[in-house]
Amino acid sequence: MDTVTLSAGNGSRFAFSQHITFMSCPRADVMEIVREEGGQSNEDEVGQEDATSVTDVSVEVATVDATLSKLCRRYNRRRRRAKKPKKINPLFNLQNLAILITVVVFVIVVIMWSLLWVFIFRRESNSGVYFAGMFRVANVEFIPEYRHADSSEFVSMANRVQHVITSVYRTSSVARLYKQTIISDLSNNNQGGVLVHFWMIFLVPHLKTPAVCEECVSAILRDSVLMSMKNRSTVGFLQGLPVDIDSILLNVALRSDYTSTAVGSQCVDKLYAGIPGVSVPLNVFSSWGGLSCYIKLTSAPGSIIQLTVKSLRIEPSDCIYDGLTVYDSLLPMRALVLYRFCESISAPISLVSTSNVMLLSFRLTQGNKIFRGLFQALTEEQCINMIALTTGPGEAGVLTSPFYPSLLPLQCSCTWMFQMVSGSSGVALRFQNYMLKLKDSQNCEHGWWKVNEIIYCGNYVDYSTIFRIPVQSPEVVFRCSSRNADQTFTATYSSYNTSQPCPEGHFLCSTGLCVEKSKRCDGVDDCQDETKPPKICGGAAPLHTQYICNGEMDCASGKDEANCTQETSCSGVSYRCDNGACILKKNAKCDGAHDCSDLSDEKNCTCGNPILVKHVLDSVATQQRIVGGMNAGEGEWPWQVSMHFSGQLYCGASVLSDEWLISAAHCYSKERLADPRMWMAHLGMLNQGSAKHVAEIRRIVVHEYYNARNFDYDIALLQLKKTWPSDLEQYIQPICLPAPSQTFAEGHHCWVTGWGYRSEQDKVLPTVLQKAQVSILSQSDCKRSYGPVSPRMLCAGVPSGEQDACRGDSGGPLSCRTHSGSRWFLTGIVSWGSGCGRPSLPGVYTRVAKFIDWIQRNIQNELS
Repeated sequence: MDTVTLSAGNGSRFAFSQHITFMSCPRADVMEIVREEGGQSNEDEVGQEDATSVTDVSVEVATVDATLSKLCRRYNRRRRRAKKPKKINPLFNLQNLAILITVVVFVIVVIMWSLLWVFIFRRESNSGVYFAGMFRVANVEFIPEYRHADSSEFVSMANRVQHVITSVYRTSSVARLYKQTIISDLSNNNQGGVLVHFWMIFLVPHLKTPAVCEECVSAILRDSVLMSMKNRSTVGFLQGLPVDIDSILLNVALRSDYTSTAVGSQCVDKLYAGIPGVSVPLNVFSSWGGLSCYIKLTSAPGSIIQLTVKSLRIEPSDCIYDGLTVYDSLLPMRALVLYRFCESISAPISLVSTSNVMLLSFRLTQGNKIFRGLFQALTEEQCINMIALTTGPGEAGVLTSPFYPSLLPLQCSCTWMFQMVSGSSGVALRFQNYMLKLKDSQNCEHGWWKVNEIIYCGNYVDYSTIFRIPVQSPEVVFRCSSRNADQTFTATYSSYNTSQPCPEGHFLCSTGLCVEKSKRCDGVDDCQDETKPPKICGGAAPLHTQYICNGEMDCASGKDEANCTQETSCSGVSYRCDNGACILKKNAKCDGAHDCSDLSDEKNCTCGNPILVKHVLDSVATQQRIVGGMNAGEGEWPWQVSMHFSGQLYCGASVLSDEWLISAAHCYSKERLADPRMWMAHLGMLNQGSAKHVAEIRRIVVHEYYNARNFDYDIALLQLKKTWPSDLEQYIQPICLPAPSQTFAEGHHCWVTGWGYRSEQDKVLPTVLQKAQVSILSQSDCKRSYGPVSPRMLCAGVPSGEQDACRGDSGGPLSCRTHSGSRWFLTGIVSWGSGCGRPSLPGVYTRVAKFIDWIQRNIQNELS
């Protein structure tokens, strides 16, 4: 019996007896077996003190004893088996071999598939660059079989074209990046020949992406055709294939467009209109929800397609989630977009293609989405009109835009030739929503006109104009020039006496309109030129109606502000109550006094009244000038919004409601700026980065008449995805919209706010919201500074120019309040100007009062 003494770890010692029987195993063998089992030599444990109790030690020793016995038995069994010869089972080895081979093959397949995914499929999906293209193959007769991709004729022609394009790019500078060309469609071209629609795919490492830019890939094809041209024709030969160089068009496209329109896709339908004038119905319902689907339309050779959208019910989202895009081709090519439907329509809209093909691209999310329409083939005819005019008074007839009432296509031309008897007569064209101006160095964006060899550009406006041609028999030529399907126009034509353009009792406006002399200086802008009338308080002549009841004491006697609640005839200078009655008071809305008999002038006035105003006390900070401005206070301008594009301050905006903002159109008119997903609205913010509410933009509504040349109609609406919480009303509040009749006298003080640059040369934006006080200028003074300005613009500033808006303030508010009222009104939107803070060059603002109907019509409810 052995006695083992262990320490308990606390200084005391315990003794106990345990029988341990050691078997006659060699020490080395036992240690080897212990190592095989992952154990540890008992020698390492001898003499170690255990910090556990005696009971624990007893268990541990017993466990070691049992383990040693078990290991020794296993060792003896191994020695006995080693002495016996092993029997080999052939069947067992065959099964093992089969299993081994199967495993090896499986591993090889997995490895190969992984390599294919990494180097081919994954590379294509991540680095693939897709181009949609088209060109005309001349001198090749189109046959009906080409309309069917599974016909042998289509396959033969497609293989021929595909081989030629592949040969061109395999020998070009991008040969290593070129993968393949796929012919999508063959269609008839009204100029003769066959129009080829195709896809090209390149596999491009990210560092070499510029090598396959749109212009580069197109240039390779054009240069190949150009090298083979031997005459003045535009047709060159690519390995025997006659290609019209003017018809070549390539656009970068999305991979999703390629996969959705590829041959065999389950989301592509083809429809054909073979008989001109016979309508083919089109209906799409919500069963297509959640998909991007396409309908390819073709018609008989020599015809064009007219599409009529009767009804469309989708969620408005600037075509990000729901939308219908119509292309003037059979592939989704950016340069051939006819029209984009991004919201539901209330009246039918018709479109016309330039040839006999059209593509409808539907993007529909889940929900009750409906499209109803039809299409038909139209016989392509030349638009030439001979018009005989008499010299009698009155309108003689109406001319309309080509394909009226369909929208103007991408290409069109029309000629009107007038014949008159009298040599002293000319032709007067009265447009309803259109005007002509002499062409300058810029391209015509909304129609190109030639009138007796003089070139004019057309523009859309929201009022009537008269264009007079002082020639007996003029020829008027019109050509479409818009990049997308454009709005229609109509004009009544008549003859007029060139020596006396206006009838007796009328005067001639600069816009060509004839206005009754009795309406001159009545306060209504009949001429659409915003001429400021003189202020005459004394004498027998009555004071001009524009000064009567405008909230300003224009006459010392105060007679101009007397009896302002008196009802009067309704006009553009009187305030209209909800019951239809009009009063003399122009600025009656939300001024704190009940002026209308139905009290409607004080309804919906929870706006323009800051609740919390915490002024900045830092005297040094308040001296920071942004073109004469200073730091604003907390909650002082709660309607001010900072609009960030791709994370950076770009423009300003104003709060109209918990869902809508208002800003300038020029901030969002360009293609890259029109995507609402790139914008974030920061509300309730004094310092940049400390917004009380940040919201994504659901949709952007730019005024349909916005003119990028002169910033006319520079106004846009922004719909928020997420409304701001009502408990933030002390920091976020809508500004009041003015009444259409609202007016402010020359010299009236207003405030412009924003985070724009402090000066024209500044390169650092301020952190704190800036404010600057400016004065309203008369329209005459505004014109003296800038020349012709639109009636939808107003000027504000100071003569020295030291107080002004600047870059980054665009879209922000010009806030004014009447002398008698406490509420702020959105009088202007920061639009444009010559530099920043220059003497005698004030800031130009969008005159909001001119757009009240447009605003309410687009947001579909009345705002305060």
